[in-house]
Amino acid sequence: MGFVVREGDYAKLGTCIHNQKVTFTFEGEKEDSCAIVLIDKKSGKQERVEVSDQFCLGSLRSVVIEGIDTAAYDYLYERNGVLQMDPYARRIKGREIWKNEARKEQEYHVMAAFDETNFDWSTDVKPEIPKSEMIMYKLHVRGFSMDHGAPAKIAGTFRAVEDKLDYLKDLGITTLEFMPVYEFEEIVVPVKEPLPQYINWEPEEEDVILPEQEELPTRLNYWGYGSGDYFAVKASYAVNPGKANLEFMELVHELHNRGMECIMEMYFPEGVNHNLILDALRYWVRSFHVDGFHLLGENLPITAIVQDVLLSRTKIFYTNFDGSLLREDKKYKNLFVYREEYQYPARKILNHINGDMVEFVNQQRKQGNCLGFVNFIASNNGFTLADLFMYNDRHNEENGEDNADGNPWNFSNNYGVEGPTRKKFVAASRMRQWRNAVLMLFLAQGVPLLWSGDEMQNSQKGNNNAYCQDNPTGWLNWKNAKSHADCIQFVKDVIAFRKLHPIVANEMPFHFNDYQTVGFPDLSYHGENAWVTGIELGRMSLGMLYCGAYSSGENREDVYVGYNFLSAVTSLALPKLPKKRKWYLAIDSSAEVPVCSKPTVMKNQQQILMNPQSICVLVGK
Repeated sequence: MGFVVREGDYAKLGTCIHNQKVTFTFEGEKEDSCAIVLIDKKSGKQERVEVSDQFCLGSLRSVVIEGIDTAAYDYLYERNGVLQMDPYARRIKGREIWKNEARKEQEYHVMAAFDETNFDWSTDVKPEIPKSEMIMYKLHVRGFSMDHGAPAKIAGTFRAVEDKLDYLKDLGITTLEFMPVYEFEEIVVPVKEPLPQYINWEPEEEDVILPEQEELPTRLNYWGYGSGDYFAVKASYAVNPGKANLEFMELVHELHNRGMECIMEMYFPEGVNHNLILDALRYWVRSFHVDGFHLLGENLPITAIVQDVLLSRTKIFYTNFDGSLLREDKKYKNLFVYREEYQYPARKILNHINGDMVEFVNQQRKQGNCLGFVNFIASNNGFTLADLFMYNDRHNEENGEDNADGNPWNFSNNYGVEGPTRKKFVAASRMRQWRNAVLMLFLAQGVPLLWSGDEMQNSQKGNNNAYCQDNPTGWLNWKNAKSHADCIQFVKDVIAFRKLHPIVANEMPFHFNDYQTVGFPDLSYHGENAWVTGIELGRMSLGMLYCGAYSSGENREDVYVGYNFLSAVTSLALPKLPKKRKWYLAIDSSAEVPVCSKPTVMKNQQQILMNPQSICVLVGK
């Protein structure tokens, strides 16, 4: 082809394009036979460019090839006669069509494509929302948007998500968490078990022929939790698959225009090179301006990630952080603990399954000096929030695993009927519990996270592991937005209350004393009598008083949250407010209209009578 080949600079893995010169840097030992395979886009003809072992430094090969028209070629690497994908490829060809089973018939169906996407970020401003103001919403691009009512050509794409940004902003969401949007193979062909071997047996003319193995059905990796191509945007999530990078950039930019953040969920299986992980995170921050990462996987290089100066203002969500990484002097606190520790105490006390008030209250006031905590009651892994009160048991039969997959311990309660019902009493009980769940989540001090559709009581028909359900079971049913408009409004009102009363989401841990001498402790507990110093074993009702004078915001109103998880009416004491202030009822989960359009003054200023299984919110002003 007349290409000029010389040694590269080894500085950056993957490809670097400058004019008609391309630097290729990839792994290859000096003893390996290595080549770059260029594939003509029109003819499919392959041209091998040998990479000499002279162009080797450590375990890297690096060459500059002059004269390549990158618009005319795709490429692969070849090592010791085996074709390989570039793990640093910024665009993948071959997966443009979602769930195209024709791919499994091809010997090598994907290849790397050169990408020179340019985007004008000159007006982009990252919101950098503090943890006390964050409201998170987790979604799957296809699941969120396949049934969203927009033209079919954009369903399941970034554009369809973009169409709903105003809805999410109006709801009160500040931070979107996206399940994997980098390239991954959604079609999984199960590995065939080897046929039995017969020792010392030779077939004769009339012998029975060994049976052929049946073709195993493919499985769907709908969620994307598997090995991935971590530098490429998933092409099938774009209206124009060839411009997937551009469409995701536009989505991030539109989020930032609305003052909202983009968090990418990234799963790295055991054994992924740590340098690649770090390079990938830096790449998404530099090239796509993402605001953070929810990292999944074992033995990740968390220390290196936290200490990386380029990522110091990127939010990092992980299961745990070593205490040595937590610095009080750090200007921007970017670390967040993200695990299931809030979910189960909340579910247990809601559904009367070994509920523990001490455990629950500790979760409600959980906060760190140097890091934040993410709270959720429902997520993609488990029941939706509506199903939590509709099903006692998982119903994963459609997954094809004999209903043996998914978590068997859900701490759920169907309230008398398994699945949907027309019984008014059951429906009313479920609605009250759903409201209680929403209230406790958004009144907890940590960062609340809502699973997509939970604001409109979306159901998965009891499937608590919809990893392979690319169908209405795993999609958000947007028709619920009309039929459950009152639920959406409730979530919106509760989020607004949280934002109006920043003392609830206080940036720092509470001290439980009046260290500023304002008249009340920053946080205090109250039972049948005021000022409970401890929570006795078995207690199922409690009042939590947040002193507004300790608020970092302008609103200095006190907030009293009464929790009654008993199946009986309960009385809780109201501390006497100073300076002619009074208690006003703002929210009552047991009321037909739970949120008061205008808080009403309590006739009894000494105690509140709470209905069974209810949460009441009062303000002192």
